[in-house]
Amino acid sequence: MDQNKYPYTILFIDDEDIIRENYLSYLKLLFKEVYSAKDSYEGYKIYNDKKPDIMIVDIKLPHISGLELVKKIREKDFQTKVIMLTAHSDKNYLLEATELKLSQYLIKPVTRAQLQKTLQKTIDELLLYSVEPLKIIDLSNNYYWDIKKEKLMYFSTEVYLTTKEKEFISLLSSSLDRVFTYDEIIENIWSCDENVSIESIKTLVKKIRKKLPFEAIENVFSQGYKLKQRN
Repeated sequence: MDQNKYPYTILFIDDEDIIRENYLSYLKLLFKEVYSAKDSYEGYKIYNDKKPDIMIVDIKLPHISGLELVKKIREKDFQTKVIMLTAHSDKNYLLEATELKLSQYLIKPVTRAQLQKTLQKTIDELLLYSVEPLKIIDLSNNYYWDIKKEKLMYFSTEVYLTTKEKEFISLLSSSLDRVFTYDEIIENIWSCDENVSIESIKTLVKKIRKKLPFEAIENVFSQGYKLKQRN
């Protein structure tokens, strides 16, 4: 898998084959998994099967409109991010769409620059404003700490960490911006039969800093360390 891809899944729904293929070729450069559908029925099935992080939905689809599809999804799910596409700026559609917690409402044709900007905004929402408890910490420069899996990711590629390196980041991620003292770090990472000192911690941190943005781990003088996520 290409390392320069976002660690999220995306579903694109549009009934026009050429438009769909053009979007897909671009989205596949950016995301680890990309799904597509030509109508709301197929889109809803894929949504239920794959649970994508992001959906891009054309407002006018055959059988059931994109608005109706998103309304159905929003009956139970406000976590999935939705970007709506339309060929015109109809005020009635806009009024309906405001109730659906959309990440963005884009008027076609959409440039790649517009799409990229919207996707970045949507990814920021996933990271910073999640409805569920935060599972991914953005460490800046496209580095992420996956809390649940205890993995350091660069885009969608896992960065190798030793056991102690994982335990250190996991400890600091358990309470963001809290300073963990040297004693707390030693107590949680080293066993009783190991000879350890503050220098041991500094050596460990030095090794970790080579694998992620330097500023992600902050040393608080004479106290300890804390983990910082991107603002």
